[in-house]
Amino acid sequence: MRKKSHAMTLLSRFFGKNKVRDPVSLEYLVTDMHSHLIPGLDDGARDMETALALIQRMKELGYRKLIATPHVMSDIYRNTHKSISDGMRSLQHAAAAAGINIQLEAAAEYMVDDGLARLLETQDLMTFGDRFVLVELPYYSAPDHLNSLLFDLQVAKYKPILAHPERYGYWHQQFNRLEELKERGVYFQLNIISLSGYYSSPTKKMAEKLIEAGMIEFLGSDLHNQQSLALLEKTLTQPALEKVMISGKLLNHLI
Repeated sequence: MRKKSHAMTLLSRFFGKNKVRDPVSLEYLVTDMHSHLIPGLDDGARDMETALALIQRMKELGYRKLIATPHVMSDIYRNTHKSISDGMRSLQHAAAAAGINIQLEAAAEYMVDDGLARLLETQDLMTFGDRFVLVELPYYSAPDHLNSLLFDLQVAKYKPILAHPERYGYWHQQFNRLEELKERGVYFQLNIISLSGYYSSPTKKMAEKLIEAGMIEFLGSDLHNQQSLALLEKTLTQPALEKVMISGKLLNHLI
């Protein structure tokens, strides 16, 4: 008997009559492009031991490549290209010494603030893949200059990815604002654990709505610690995760 492809296995589980779903394999994604694994740079892994434990478990879940994206915020986390690169080299050496065979790279998660505008002027942004750059927004309101900054990024040949659009509560009743960003060519990255309901019920509903609308190109763990890892594993049985995994729109495996 011919072995079923991974995609066909997902399809049969999703549309089959069996109500009990096995956990989704993350092997299909290949790459996680949003995590906070470099110790000491932000609110992520508190030390190297924690970072290595998280990395080992992500490998067991099927990932072959992890891109660490420390926060870059002009008022809190003033990380630089150098501090992030130095931290990643230390993490790579520690992982190799521990015998953890997985590809580790670094980029950044940039807050859309004045600091990002200054970095754009110097073309000193850390990217991954084909000049993808991960950006996030404040949780209290969208910046007034958001559209112009996104335009400037695109003019400079960057490809902006909006981190966890489902988490911006000010747009939960303004879905058209997210549709406008899509029309502007902005990529969307959904936090897998948003589908667990951890952040809030409205956030989960928005995540599901974005999946239904076919607006998600990237899935990210946004991994910070053991708690977020446990939530990630809990979410692997969510029907909406299966749906986005078989959507044909995800680009994780290309970076």
